[in-house]
Amino acid sequence: MTSPRTDAQALPDRPTLLWGVSFTSLGVSLITWALLWVNAYVINDDLPNACHDLRRHSFPPEVACASMDGTLTGANAGWIEALFFASLVVSVMFMTMALIIVTLVRKR
Repeated sequence: MTSPRTDAQALPDRPTLLWGVSFTSLGVSLITWALLWVNAYVINDDLPNACHDLRRHSFPPEVACASMDGTLTGANAGWIEALFFASLVVSVMFMTMALIIVTLVRKR
């Protein structure tokens, strides 16, 4: 017969849900980074040849042309940059939490 688990034993041996969320959000950030890179260096490849005021950003990658009236051509969509940074932050946070739990469980 097994004894009931106490609160100290309630921690799982492996925080699989935390790892799952961490790796899923890491995958989302890699996919969005790839989309941003394709937009900057494949779709807007010829933009530097036709632009007077070229703006380049390396992280996240962006190549945009600013015209005299203030409009940007070739700029990244705001929602995809927000998704990139949010998924990167979520991945780091959940991976840190999972590593802390694994470390605490191994010390028991």
